[in-house]
Amino acid sequence: MKAEQFARLYTAAGEDLARAGRDAAPWQDYPRPCLVRDSYLSLNGTWSFSANGGPEEEILVPFPPESLLSGIGRDMGPRPRLCYTRRFTLPADFLRDRIILHFGAVDQVARVSLNGIFLGEHRGGYTPFSFDITPYLATENLLTVEVTDTTVDFTLPYGKQSGKRGGMWYTPVSGIWQTVWLESVPEVYVRALTAETHETGAIIRAEGVSEGEVTVITPEGEITLPLQNGEAAVALPCPRHWCPEDPYLYRFTLRAGEDRVESYFALRTLTVETVDGIPRLCLNHKPYFFHGLLDQGYFSDGLFLPASPDGYTEDILAARALGFNTLRKHIKIEPQRFYYDCDRLGMIVFQDMINNGRYSFFRDTALPTVGLKRRNDRRLHRDPAARAAFLSSMEETVALLRHHPSVCYWTIFNEGWGQFCADDACRRLRALDSTRFIDTASGWFTPTESDVESLHVYFKPFKMPKAPTRPVVLSEFGGYACGVKGHIFNLKKTYGYRIFDTVEELEKAVRTLYEEEIFPAIPRGLCGAIYTQLSDVEDETNGLLTYDRRITKIGPIPLLSTNLPKGDPPCGT
Repeated sequence: MKAEQFARLYTAAGEDLARAGRDAAPWQDYPRPCLVRDSYLSLNGTWSFSANGGPEEEILVPFPPESLLSGIGRDMGPRPRLCYTRRFTLPADFLRDRIILHFGAVDQVARVSLNGIFLGEHRGGYTPFSFDITPYLATENLLTVEVTDTTVDFTLPYGKQSGKRGGMWYTPVSGIWQTVWLESVPEVYVRALTAETHETGAIIRAEGVSEGEVTVITPEGEITLPLQNGEAAVALPCPRHWCPEDPYLYRFTLRAGEDRVESYFALRTLTVETVDGIPRLCLNHKPYFFHGLLDQGYFSDGLFLPASPDGYTEDILAARALGFNTLRKHIKIEPQRFYYDCDRLGMIVFQDMINNGRYSFFRDTALPTVGLKRRNDRRLHRDPAARAAFLSSMEETVALLRHHPSVCYWTIFNEGWGQFCADDACRRLRALDSTRFIDTASGWFTPTESDVESLHVYFKPFKMPKAPTRPVVLSEFGGYACGVKGHIFNLKKTYGYRIFDTVEELEKAVRTLYEEEIFPAIPRGLCGAIYTQLSDVEDETNGLLTYDRRITKIGPIPLLSTNLPKGDPPCGT
């Protein structure tokens, strides 16, 4: 990169963190809100770091080394070899029977050692992993994490990262990019929790323990019931259903032997139903319009991570203030704090799987854009290792996020990137989770197996398909660009689908787009619309927020009652 072409943009929180320097202690919040235990020791902060056999320097974990906030802020090369080390001692009051070491995410292949003893390897850059380190602890401990990043091989899922960033492809990240932390647990402890909900209650399942008790807080008071054979069935006499307008969470405590954990669940159902002859996506059996924004999850100073967990809260509240109820998390998995914030603040998430395989502009974008949207995807991306890696990542994604009521919709493939055997993938996903909507192929190359007809329209007016047989979702549109001086990353190039010189022109165009094309289509069957996008990202100045989150470019685009499908509110008691 030429330094004069790219601005160093900091968010307000990032500016404060950078000012703290070596004393910074980022991301100290408890990282696993679905299973909270009173023992927690963060290892975030200053670590020793070397890249590609080079000299040792300092890095601020958990920010990736390519980011400004890491203190390094440079490209690590096409196949980086990174080494992190950190010394730590355990407080005397922290020790219990066992100590577990957790990593939120490391991109892409991590080999972890403690005191010179190899603990294990994890492959994949977006999901958490852990090790029981009890037998290997000493009075003072040396933790070593060796990382290799194989994004350029396209085998492991990589999302929007590209070694040749530009346009709709972004700066790649590598290494540790989520919280590293320790917890102490008794010999017998809750290893995982799930809550299978239905319209009037839930079945709570605990892995690792058999007997105990569960106490659920309800609006009518507490309910205490036994945990038997690792299960507790919760019946709610006055169920209160979750939706963005009333994001009610049932919080509960589980006690089993010496262990005590806290969690929550929410009641909501997602169904495809025919209403007045039109196929609709329904929330709690009521037609619901998913009024959303594309959310890439990139930040100007932390890249894959905001300076503080509150960055997620602020993005969600900004989207709500603009009138939106849905975020499409685009080809990226976030730390669980993001999904918890969506759960509690009432923001629906359309969650993409992470693509891998080779992308072809001609095959995957140019031809479909001019109307050639059919192909046999069984013959594409035939590398067995890449196919296995994608399917494994899909399974890990479902296991990680299925607890979150805000996650209402899975997208398997986007615009053909890495798409293969899509019908088979949909059947596999439905076997893993039949409770959420499935968009098998967002944009084009739609297979037989999909809950929705998913369309991307950028370069022509949107028109509702005639007599659709499935609910119609406009899963990408808009992309109108307008740079705001002083808040632009790429000072020489910009990327968007229509370019405007002023925010006033941008706001007028966006309002016209909704009023003339989107809102009139809702009574005719449009079930959701995802505008591109929440914030600017690098070359793209097509966000409603600037990349540094300092400026909101337009005013709210609220849904009016006259726009909505008929029906009672989808939530409450």
